[in-house]
Amino acid sequence: MAIETERLRERLRGLGFDVVRFARIDGAAPGAEALQAWLAAGRQADMDWIERSLPRRRDPRQVVAGARSLVLLGVNYGPGAPAAPDRPRWARYALHDDYHDTIKAGLAAAGRVLEAEAGIGPDEHRYYVDTGPVLERSWAAAAGLGFTGKNAMLISPDYGNWLFLAAIVTTAELPPDRPLGRRREERPVGTLCGSCTRCIDVCPTAALVAPGVLDARRCISYQTIENKGVIPRELRPAIGDLIYGCDLCAEVCPWNRFAQAARSGLLRPRPEIAQLTLPEILRLTPERFAATFKGTAIKRVKLRGLLRNACIVAANTNRTDCLDDLVALTAQAEPVVRAHAVWAVRRLGAGDRLQAQAEAESDPVVREEYRTPV
Repeated sequence: MAIETERLRERLRGLGFDVVRFARIDGAAPGAEALQAWLAAGRQADMDWIERSLPRRRDPRQVVAGARSLVLLGVNYGPGAPAAPDRPRWARYALHDDYHDTIKAGLAAAGRVLEAEAGIGPDEHRYYVDTGPVLERSWAAAAGLGFTGKNAMLISPDYGNWLFLAAIVTTAELPPDRPLGRRREERPVGTLCGSCTRCIDVCPTAALVAPGVLDARRCISYQTIENKGVIPRELRPAIGDLIYGCDLCAEVCPWNRFAQAARSGLLRPRPEIAQLTLPEILRLTPERFAATFKGTAIKRVKLRGLLRNACIVAANTNRTDCLDDLVALTAQAEPVVRAHAVWAVRRLGAGDRLQAQAEAESDPVVREEYRTPV
């Protein structure tokens, strides 16, 4: 069945996708060798699921038998409003209902459009939004949706650093779009970065160890979201007021001067989250946490993760007005919260308020926070 590519593209854009590009599967996925080297260096931290899915990431034909093409889709979520003063900072993507859920509805509709336009069946395509074994960024760069920047993110000439990426792996044969610039995506990153290194220079934890190479072990986004345990003591001061995720290496990118305001119906903004004060967060109960973050990606860190992060922010921003809340958290049921609350109270110079708890503490991780110099 002949496919009218531009009609397919426009129909998909009509579903709320800001960018639609096509890539051909003709061998190993672009970026596969770089991913393997990244894993070999241990830069994935404890995200072992990436390595377990490596064979499928290398070859989308292991995801969909007989796959010939990928449809790469982008949803603009930027540039967003500036952070509220005297409030903790959140990664911009988090200030929406969970994009995994809202974009998935658009992908289901996109699958039906693809079936109609390409004459394929439901078992001849599979879609993912940031959760499947697909190298979305590398494929998107190969299809010209953007290019891989020195910050290891996909950078769009039209939307800067602010695109959610989704992919449909399909058996349909789609004419591939061309990559940006003159280089093939297998070549070094930074196709259109020039000599700029703002993203590398701004990272407070030096997580960008080379152009396009992120060490998750040092990344604030990893530490405040993916890490479910204790955040390394030496990294905590550099987190500053970032309570969930980090946009620093994206915000400084000069390509953001072309960024456009988000307008997709596949997003549901939650601006009230950015208005939460630090005391409000430190006093969250399980019931209040569930109600406040229902339907958002933030729920993934659970209450203990958010309280842990809030303790670090309180110490870093010298919030002595939060001392009572922090001292109360040193008796919290979760050891990971107690540990960071102890660290925060001591950083704020009020360690004398913890002597009774220190003598009674039985958890070794928390006990270490009482004993280690801050």
